Amino acid sequence: MDSPSSVLAEPPRRRRRPAVSCSLCRSRKIRCNRQLPCSNCVRTRNENCVYANQASPIQRKRLSQVTEVSTLQPQQALRIDRDPSSNGPPCQSQQSDFLINSPVIVSPVSTQQPTEVEALKSRIKHLEEQLAKAQKPTLSRFRSNIETSTACITKRLHVQYESASGRPAAITRGIMNKTRLLGQSYWISGLATLLRDLFQTVEPYLLQETSKMFSGFYRCKALARTIKARRAPKWPTPPSVDLPPKDLADKLVECYFQTTETIYPVIHVPSFRTEYDAVWASDSEPRMAFVVQLKLMLAIGATTYDQQFSLRPLAYQWVYEAQTWLAEPDFKSRLTIQSLQIHILLLIAREATGIGPTLVWISTGELLRTAVNMGLHRDPKHLPHATLLTAEMRRRLWNTILEVCLQSSLTSGGPPMITLDDFDADPPGNFNDEQLMTANPEPSPDTTFTRISIAIALRKTLPLRLTIIKFLNDLSSHGTYDETLRLDTQLRTSYKELYQTLQIYTSCTSPPPFAIRAVDVLIQRYLSSLHLPYFALSLHDAPYAFSRKVVVETALKIWRSTYQSSSSSPTSEAFTRFVTSGAGLFRTTTVQASTVIATELRFQLQEDHQSLDPVPLRPDLVRVLEESKTWTLQCMESGETNTKGYLLTHALVAQVQGLMRGVTEQEMHDILVKTADEGVQTCLRILEGKASEGQADYTDDAGCLTPSNFTPDLQEDFDFDLLMPGAILNSGDAELMNWMFCDNAVQETYGL
Repeated sequence: MDSPSSVLAEPPRRRRRPAVSCSLCRSRKIRCNRQLPCSNCVRTRNENCVYANQASPIQRKRLSQVTEVSTLQPQQALRIDRDPSSNGPPCQSQQSDFLINSPVIVSPVSTQQPTEVEALKSRIKHLEEQLAKAQKPTLSRFRSNIETSTACITKRLHVQYESASGRPAAITRGIMNKTRLLGQSYWISGLATLLRDLFQTVEPYLLQETSKMFSGFYRCKALARTIKARRAPKWPTPPSVDLPPKDLADKLVECYFQTTETIYPVIHVPSFRTEYDAVWASDSEPRMAFVVQLKLMLAIGATTYDQQFSLRPLAYQWVYEAQTWLAEPDFKSRLTIQSLQIHILLLIAREATGIGPTLVWISTGELLRTAVNMGLHRDPKHLPHATLLTAEMRRRLWNTILEVCLQSSLTSGGPPMITLDDFDADPPGNFNDEQLMTANPEPSPDTTFTRISIAIALRKTLPLRLTIIKFLNDLSSHGTYDETLRLDTQLRTSYKELYQTLQIYTSCTSPPPFAIRAVDVLIQRYLSSLHLPYFALSLHDAPYAFSRKVVVETALKIWRSTYQSSSSSPTSEAFTRFVTSGAGLFRTTTVQASTVIATELRFQLQEDHQSLDPVPLRPDLVRVLEESKTWTLQCMESGETNTKGYLLTHALVAQVQGLMRGVTEQEMHDILVKTADEGVQTCLRILEGKASEGQADYTDDAGCLTPSNFTPDLQEDFDFDLLMPGAILNSGDAELMNWMFCDNAVQETYGL
């Protein structure tokens, strides 16, 4: 008989079978192929394929012992684990558990080690792929596509869109026009689709009418070609010492010092005045470099001399002479401070007079590299000893070069081609020009206004503005909407500090009104550029409603800063004259503002047709419509020869006003046709007056001024380039880019 103890003895407990599946397969109770990652995790895209026992400390601490034991047969490993007489260390059993549970060593000896190596390789490859995704999001997250649309007037328009995972809709990344790629900060980038729709809406009404309107349009083009040919001198144009009368030169120099010099300091005034007075007092021939510099200052000043820009032909002549002088192949003689001043003034003058303003960004690259070659990017304290005058002038010129780089990049949509790590030059000191000619002067406090104060205040915002331009235009930039909102917050904070500084200056003295308004428009343009890519989306998608509000409000502020009625004083009107007669950033920003407001009103009216309770339109936005008509007329009277901007603006305003009155489709047709006829007649009258000044050799049988060798081409010059005067047009198919405010003067200038 068995003893009680044997009867009561418990049967030997069986050890629980170790888990060989990954955690996910165990929880779902599905078969696991024991790979790393397993097939189920690969199929479900689970990135955390984990085996419970692999995370055991024994795996990390006893790796060498595991390697030794793994050379045994599986049966031997089991005997070691279950042999109660074994005197091995306590962790021996745990090691054997690990050997059994590990999915990489359950195979026989002949395939055991290669399987483990393959698993490690697979894991490394998986981690490398994850790292590549984090470092190069453009490879998998972003997808770019190009949309090409065609219309009778606009012809081909290529818009590059980009969509990303997690983003509800695509945004515009750039526009391709012939040989040029225009980036996201280019003013039309966020409005391309909307303007295309507007053109396609207006186009049928303008192309169905009688030949009366078209004959007038042809005559306008003929007159424009005549006027432009008469303005542009021959190329090359060697510089001469001929100067206008002293009283006129004095006024033009003063106009220059009241405009761009207030925000982009280039000249040391006492040194300039000394040599300027010597030119008129002495019978000896002045230095050619100084004459070229002086003529560029006169050309810039001529843009605000009067409302009609009556000195435009002279300004063209002076710019051509400076371009010829700077293009001479004597390169080493041009590595001087005065040559840098001439180069800067030439780029500013090209924008101010409308001679190739959209391509200033290309020439800015040469200016930047010349300055770096001369060491202006290094602070003078790191260079051989120089006088205070020399050191401060180098700082001022480098600061202005940075501003020209950023402004041209913002205008053209090109990358800035410079970073904050590329220079260590300090901002210019707050010195008056006279202080630089004394011994050991102390800079004025920041609260004391000097001629350089506004440039110094603007310099404090340069790092953020550079970040915004790189965010918009760099090839590797794929910014999110959250990043846009973050930059918006930073820019508003920075502008608030800048505004407070300007308020301090205004309370103590009278800073130039041109500088105050120019700085305001400049910052508003950066703010608008951040949100404009989302403007088209915001008209339909609620998540972008904030961008819609920002774009409209900044457009209204820009318009209020740039547009002034004819009753304004000459001092406060200088900036308006500069925008109306000139080109470049401030001109395109004004065009952008009026276009945004017209688009917003048009969309609101279309929304009202679908609403039972229409919302009244804002009076301040409606007022901009009439003011934009007046402004485009002022542009024509100041020397603009392209009629398409004037006609399109009037057509859009007429369309919005027709929608406000709720007219029928036929009534809308009649309104647009009548508006086009009246606009052509107005342009014809203005251009005939410009062409008849000093010459009456271009008349036809009807008494209209028309060159006999002119062949009309309706679609000529319909290039979507900048809708700007002075934009260079390439040969080939005309596209949408130059539909407004485009002057072909530079085509004749450079023989294109």
